[in-house]
Amino acid sequence: MSITRDEVAHLARLSRLALGDDELDHFAVQLDAIVSAVARVQEVAAEDIPPTTHALPLTNVFRADEVRPSLGNAEALSGAPAAEAERFRVPRILEED
Repeated sequence: MSITRDEVAHLARLSRLALGDDELDHFAVQLDAIVSAVARVQEVAAEDIPPTTHALPLTNVFRADEVRPSLGNAEALSGAPAAEAERFRVPRILEED
């Protein structure tokens, strides 16, 4: 199957692209190469090969989760510039309606 210049012009019209004559010829060659490459991949794909998402198997490289004690309220607020009612106090950014 070969992509023709007329087919590229039709696709350009559908995509609302203004292509010149030299661009139509250039894209016809490129699209034909792309379609040929996809056709070759489809020929290679066999039904006895399971689909994969990665070429190599993935392994988890993260450490295991460990339960650790967290900071208490007083310790967390100790470095805050301002605290109020056991919370961080920050400047108001929204007006109340």
